[in-house]
Amino acid sequence: MNRNGAVAVALDGFPGRSLGEIGSLDMSWVRFAAAAGDMEVGQRVTAEVIAVDREAGRIRLSTAATENPELWAFLKELHRGEVPSGVIASIESFGVFVALDEGPAHPTFPGVGFVSYAELSWRRFEAASDVVRVGQRVSCEFLDFDTTNGEARLSLKAMRPDPFQEFSAMVREGRVLRGRVTKLVPFGVFVEVADGVEGLVHLRELTEAPVEAPEEVVRVGEELSVVVVEVDRERRRLALSRRLHTGHAIDQDHGGHRPLPDPCARTEGDDAYVAE
Repeated sequence: MNRNGAVAVALDGFPGRSLGEIGSLDMSWVRFAAAAGDMEVGQRVTAEVIAVDREAGRIRLSTAATENPELWAFLKELHRGEVPSGVIASIESFGVFVALDEGPAHPTFPGVGFVSYAELSWRRFEAASDVVRVGQRVSCEFLDFDTTNGEARLSLKAMRPDPFQEFSAMVREGRVLRGRVTKLVPFGVFVEVADGVEGLVHLRELTEAPVEAPEEVVRVGEELSVVVVEVDRERRRLALSRRLHTGHAIDQDHGGHRPLPDPCARTEGDDAYVAE
């Protein structure tokens, strides 16, 4: 066993060197950390090949796979983009477990499916219970097989259009928008300019005069007029400026700020800076 708790394995047919390695998190989905203590030098094991590192001359193995062959086989058959269905089994501080309609149960967790908080919704929320509830039926997009935990990583938000992409197709640089301050951070403020779309007003773009903290100028919940500085569709980022807001950016035909279409109306576009 090395410093990381991994176990070296001499593979049959290659007696001269321990080519195989079972990581501490690949030993068991049931016993986890205690699994390493269950192994002894000279003990024979049967393991699944997870990955081959040709440069290091090392083969990563998993005894968790052979401990749960039916679950391993089920998860290996899933492909990215598939849409499995199930029921919300548990809401935890780190994510949501989903008991899938198909496949075996997990030996430890309440469900084989797992949705991280980042994959629950495109929109900001305070708690997972704002998005889902225990017992609710859901369909999610399969992202990948988490071999460490024996889970199907899922995305609930992938089942809905990304509001940022729709928004960004409708808005150009220089556009004046009206929005609500949703969060203050040391380097600026986040402003919601459409449903599910937030942009960042950097500290230097809040006012003409330098300020040390955003709370010197604005507060959460305050309505602001801002100018679109940059729209980055690939990184889902929207840069805004309160400082640049001037009369020339106002739509004279409307006698004021141009109203921003609701992206949920499915007209033509939508998206913004993603606040973590």
